Amino acid sequence: MDNVTRCGWVSNDAIYQQYHDEVWGRPVYDNLELFAKLCLDGQQAGLSWITILKRQQNYYQAFANFEPSQIAKFDDVQVELLMQDSGIIRNRAKIRSIIGNAKAYLLMEQQGENFSNFLWSFIGAEPRINHFADLSEVPTQTPESVAMSKALKKKGFNFCGPTICYAFMQAVGMVNDHITDCFCYKSCRDVSRGTTAK
Repeated sequence: MDNVTRCGWVSNDAIYQQYHDEVWGRPVYDNLELFAKLCLDGQQAGLSWITILKRQQNYYQAFANFEPSQIAKFDDVQVELLMQDSGIIRNRAKIRSIIGNAKAYLLMEQQGENFSNFLWSFIGAEPRINHFADLSEVPTQTPESVAMSKALKKKGFNFCGPTICYAFMQAVGMVNDHITDCFCYKSCRDVSRGTTAK
């Protein structure tokens, strides 16, 4: 789309624009989709999101389509193979974090906890519609993302600090942080108002 106003963090890269226009800020409730997104957001620690976004499909291929029950079976041999995979970020700690996150997810499931309900509970189970006119107004973390980070770490998740958690909350539509003159602001606001957490 040409001649439209987007949030200031979006570059001219087509993949970034598509992500912003069609994905970012739109509410996600599916357990596995949320798990995958949390893991991917953790991979961007110290990097830009576009670096991970361009490798997203490679991550899905490398990590069994982010199916926790499969990832949890990965052993040291699998870790070494992943360390040779140029399609992902070859960082041992980050690779192991996804495996650890899968085990933590499965433990929650075994204990009868719904992952989506757990995550959405930090904002009262409904999308929060913000009204930021400028990118400089958008926070990098909030009390809710701090609380989510602490709770996730307590359950065994890694690479989920408060800033990563807030980026995750923005991406999956827990908060609508499109700036108010962004052409996506109204559509994300409207879809948020029309949905409730499952």
